[in-house]
Amino acid sequence: MDGTGLITGDDGLVRCFWHGNLEDYRRYHDDEWGYPVSDDRRLFEKICLEGFQSGLSWLTILRKRENFRAAFAGFDFEKVAQFGEDDIARLLADAGIVRHRGKIVSTINNAARAIELEAEFGSLARYFWSFEPAPGERPARMDYATLRANPTSPTSVRLSKDLRKRGWTFVGPTTVYAFMQAMGLVNDHIEGCVCRGKVEAMREAFARPR
Repeated sequence: MDGTGLITGDDGLVRCFWHGNLEDYRRYHDDEWGYPVSDDRRLFEKICLEGFQSGLSWLTILRKRENFRAAFAGFDFEKVAQFGEDDIARLLADAGIVRHRGKIVSTINNAARAIELEAEFGSLARYFWSFEPAPGERPARMDYATLRANPTSPTSVRLSKDLRKRGWTFVGPTTVYAFMQAMGLVNDHIEGCVCRGKVEAMREAFARPR
């Protein structure tokens, strides 16, 4: 990688640097990252997995994602909210996931908070997409230097603060910004990446939850 933050794959296509041309990570970059999402279960899954990722690499979590889905009832938050001490013990014994008691308990807590959000706003999607940044808040150009210099954003700070006020945990501004990047609330594919234009077109066509 040079100073542009772009790398060329063996297929000749230019992409953001961070997947390192690892096959599974590159598929995630190409087929998921930045695509706008309105499915409540996927939104809940992602914000929980970002919490598990704290202090680790996303690749570690990505490679365990199917195990997490099996362990946490497909991230059906109504089911996860009912988890008790037996489930916590089961999860702490599950070598297929990250066995961190605080993060496990946080996910169960956040499931209950997600039910509250759904009751208040009609859907998690409606709530989260209400925090989509206004165009004037976004950088004029998303280059490597800008991406590296902005691990948070004013909106991720606001969203983090609001979630914590509502009782969510493991939702700091950096975690929340990574969630926003992945779920398409922003397009942080670097200029010159083959996916940037595709993601921007998807965002333009996306029907925001209202």
